[in-house]
Amino acid sequence: MTVTGPGVRIPLSPQSKAQNLLKTLKSNDFKVFLLLYLFQNDLKLPEMKYKMLVLDMDDTLLTDDHNISTLNKEMILKAQKQGVYVVLASGRPTSAMISYARDLELDLYNSYMISYNGAILSTVKEGEILFKQTLTKQQIHELYHFSVKTKTHIITYLDGKIVSETDSEFIEVEKNITGLAHNKVASFLDAVTTDAVKCILLEEPNYLKSIEKELQLAMPHLSVTMSKPFFLEVAQNGIDKATSLKLLAKKLNIMQTEIVAVGNAGNDLSMIEYAGLGVWVDNVTPELRDKADIIVASNNNDGVAEVIQKYILS
Repeated sequence: MTVTGPGVRIPLSPQSKAQNLLKTLKSNDFKVFLLLYLFQNDLKLPEMKYKMLVLDMDDTLLTDDHNISTLNKEMILKAQKQGVYVVLASGRPTSAMISYARDLELDLYNSYMISYNGAILSTVKEGEILFKQTLTKQQIHELYHFSVKTKTHIITYLDGKIVSETDSEFIEVEKNITGLAHNKVASFLDAVTTDAVKCILLEEPNYLKSIEKELQLAMPHLSVTMSKPFFLEVAQNGIDKATSLKLLAKKLNIMQTEIVAVGNAGNDLSMIEYAGLGVWVDNVTPELRDKADIIVASNNNDGVAEVIQKYILS
């Protein structure tokens, strides 16, 4: 069997068909034995019945103009009718996800959202927060000083608004994506008097990439990921999309091997590696291309629909 996408042709051998089972096995010796046995006997494991589909939003589910394609929506509705939980997992604030979730009828199927890159897990229907983890005021202030030192912009989120001390073309992108108002303040430190869910450092992509490594060394106690080439996202230690996904799977009694996760960027990597089937869309960040189990069509070419058709509805 071969999985194809634009410019991609990935053969699925007996070894790769075993990957979902292997993720749940703890004995390396047994993993090696199983792989060799499957390979030598050209055997195939039974097709996995997936119970949860976890979707990144920007540059994955959504097209470049921030819309859900007709085919993607059609397939998502079909998956839910078959009893599959569809979960949105984004770096976006919760308020910037809810309209999409309702458009996909996630509220009618009692589903969930993972927002702020895993810092908040909530229900779609009632908006009940099941899990929340924030950065402390002190940590945010430390990040501000780091941003000044490295000449990067910094934003956080307070009272439903984007808070920053500066203007930037990259802050404008975040405003357009989230639809949140921008509270430009005279003093970031004076404005941030409480904990907040996350911060983003913003700057030109090539420069920001070098800052990513510097920040990870300077503050190893924080979770640092790149969601867009000009967005360096910072959350509390141990917080990522997989963290909330594990909590949700446990709540719903869904096994790791029964989860499909689809994404495109560094802030998706944790859930791609955790899921039984980890999927990149074709527009994935180039250096991450070999980190998923399969690659499908891009966000502009119904990649999510392809996953559902091939691995959930078939």
